[in-house]
Amino acid sequence: MKTLTLDLPSMYGDHHVTEVRQLLLALPGVEDVYASSAFRAVEVSFDDGKTDQAAIEKVLDDAGYLGELLLPEETATPATEKNGKPVFFRHTMAFDGIGRTVSFGQTVAYSGRALWPCPGVGPLKMDEEE
Repeated sequence: MKTLTLDLPSMYGDHHVTEVRQLLLALPGVEDVYASSAFRAVEVSFDDGKTDQAAIEKVLDDAGYLGELLLPEETATPATEKNGKPVFFRHTMAFDGIGRTVSFGQTVAYSGRALWPCPGVGPLKMDEEE
């Protein structure tokens, strides 16, 4: 029996813990999975005669958990100005003298994916009953 510990930067919520556990426990030879969204890490106990580290890493990488969590950057460009560059969904600025926060929003059209990157969770698929 071997134990493998991996950092999973994209496992930032408990719904990811559930998904990672399901993915890994479906592999032959995986005996136990301890996953923590607080530490963004997973510890896997497995039988090295039935599976190996490469297979475990492949499953996690295919689901998007091994890569860095990519987040859009907030820029100094107002949300209403494009200037040939992509417009980000939120811009906020606080004014010390006034003590207020001003924010600008933008309507983003649905493009078949979540607006926030969420590995393992895609758009809902609906089955139509006949």
